[in-house]
Amino acid sequence: MILLIKSESTGFLLSLLLLQFTLDIAVLFNIPIVRQIVGFLYLTFIPGFIAVKLFKFDSLDKLEILLFSVGFSVIFLMLFFLLVNEFGLLFGISHPLSLMYLMITLNILTLAGGILVYLKEGYVEVWKGKLIRLLSSTLFFLCLPFLSVIGAIYMSVYENNFLLLLMIILISIVFISGVLSRKLLSPKLYPLAVSAVAIALLYHSSFISNYIIPFGSDVPGEYLIFRTVKDNACWSSTLYTGMWYGRLNAMLSITILPASYAIILNMSPTWVFKMLYPVIFSLVPLGLYQFWQKYIGKKYAFISAFLFMANETFYTEMLGLNRQMIAEFFFVLLLLVMMNQKIKPFKKIMSFAIFGFALIVSHYALAEIFLFFISFALVSLIIIKRPSKNITISMVVLFSVLMFTWYIYTCGSATFNSTLEFGDYVYRELGDFFNPASRGEVVLRGLGLEKPPSIWNTISRMFAYFTEVFIFFGFIGLITKRTDIPIKKEQFTFTLLAIAFLFALIIVPGLANTLKMTRFYHVLLFFLAPLCALGAEFTVKLLFRHKRKLVVSILLLIVLVSYFLFQTEFMFEVVKSDSWSIPLSKYRMDPIRLYGHYGYMDAYSVYGAQWLSGKVAATDLALYADKASRLNVLSSYGGMYLNVVTELTNVTIPRSNEIIYLYTLNLKRGILVSRGRILNVSSLTFNIEDINKIYTNGNSEVYIYVP
Repeated sequence: MILLIKSESTGFLLSLLLLQFTLDIAVLFNIPIVRQIVGFLYLTFIPGFIAVKLFKFDSLDKLEILLFSVGFSVIFLMLFFLLVNEFGLLFGISHPLSLMYLMITLNILTLAGGILVYLKEGYVEVWKGKLIRLLSSTLFFLCLPFLSVIGAIYMSVYENNFLLLLMIILISIVFISGVLSRKLLSPKLYPLAVSAVAIALLYHSSFISNYIIPFGSDVPGEYLIFRTVKDNACWSSTLYTGMWYGRLNAMLSITILPASYAIILNMSPTWVFKMLYPVIFSLVPLGLYQFWQKYIGKKYAFISAFLFMANETFYTEMLGLNRQMIAEFFFVLLLLVMMNQKIKPFKKIMSFAIFGFALIVSHYALAEIFLFFISFALVSLIIIKRPSKNITISMVVLFSVLMFTWYIYTCGSATFNSTLEFGDYVYRELGDFFNPASRGEVVLRGLGLEKPPSIWNTISRMFAYFTEVFIFFGFIGLITKRTDIPIKKEQFTFTLLAIAFLFALIIVPGLANTLKMTRFYHVLLFFLAPLCALGAEFTVKLLFRHKRKLVVSILLLIVLVSYFLFQTEFMFEVVKSDSWSIPLSKYRMDPIRLYGHYGYMDAYSVYGAQWLSGKVAATDLALYADKASRLNVLSSYGGMYLNVVTELTNVTIPRSNEIIYLYTLNLKRGILVSRGRILNVSSLTFNIEDINKIYTNGNSEVYIYVP
């Protein structure tokens, strides 16, 4: 059955009014669930869809319309609510980001946009296609995220990971079906499959705890800045001028954007980061699929997207980097804008400026990486006398001006200064050029220079090395023109630059440490992931003469499915070997790794930090805590800046009325994480039993030293 839904412009306007009315009622009467679901869908899609219709992006296909709609909506929330904030402060409004001002702005601007669409277009096409089949397919793929959420909650409560293991097996089956048979998984359903797999993998890590999980990343600091903006209903570009908090505060992706969601949806800040941000981030592999499939085909794009998602950084470390999650989405949108030749020049430069600004105010490092790629691509193409219409001087200049203006004139130039500091760090590290350890342990592991701790780690790394070898062979096949891919000059240049960037990370001491090698490699997969499939094809061409397509598919399945099972720690959990997966192995994980390395927070630690927060703020007493709790639970849920908490060490000598905070790792295991070392609580220079205990909940305690 084919159902065509065409809404005349009047119907579109009425639908918009109905949605606005529903959202307003849900907000006014604070209707649970309705306010959150309708509000999120409205905020994340409607303003952007109106922008897409106003820009008249008739050349975009449905997937690009979805991606652009979300992109324009997110920048709408950041940009227009930034203007509300600035004009509110200008006119003496102390809390310009309060619910009333946000809702008034949202209603006026979206309604005005809807009226403009009504006046400019005779009709608005909402959908045209096989709706019944789409809905049935969507329901099938929704089983993966549903199983992920239920499995994570079940694991958290009962310490039983059966459902999560089943989810990982089902994801593998979906991938195998998509590679081997068009009948089992039609290429038309690849986007749905990619989205479902992405959300399932992200949620299986996100929902394993009721609290944010840093995964060794920056989310505690992001959460502190976000909470400050939300609680004050105001953002100030001059509130933080220090290097660390200043550059975080300069990012609208973790200030105004999440505060807008939290205030309008009446949602806990924790769940804005844990539930909503992963949905937006799941569009990154979907956008990459769209970017890749135009030149390597749908099947290889599907395989490349799976490789991108299979890498553990995607569903672990990235969940602790909310500003980078948003930035990567705009990075992909910029690639789609630049490489789409059907978009007219004026619309292209306008879209580039909007998404470029969104990237700049989302994450500084990713903006700098993007500038590196487009600048060197432009110069390279000019040198070889093959200038591009897709990458122009005006684009590079525009992006540079926007970036340096924002980074220099916000938050006391903290972001700009940090960039200079990173450059100085790399310069100082050059003196250690012949020391392999200066590249970092991740680089050494990737080159096979670090000894695996077990046979299972050896096998895991073997499959990881296979993906690297295929990427290298794919690059060789590309430059020797031994592949059948008609790649465009801009895409070839980006790929060449990505290889050069990767080589620089390996060669230049300290460079990989400026962002972390895992994050660099994750971003470089934007350009390198397709080379894996091309490399397998190139290899098979050299070795086989017949049935090459089948052999390529089987070879890729063996390598990538195995790679996926090891990256998710599925195999380590099945054989009960040492595992780094919190979702699968938290119940048996070493507490030093769980609490110390990953920064895991339990309810006891959070409640203790929250109780302590008000006490320290009220008394202004000195506070000691170990490194892990200082960086994580006290920073996020305690709301304490790093300079407020002094690191507790085995040489600490508390003075009168100074406070000591101990949490689960310190009390249950008697361990302190201090200055990169693991110490015993018994090694402290004082006896904790001799100090007055003023708070305890079983696994979190607060002491005050009274001599």
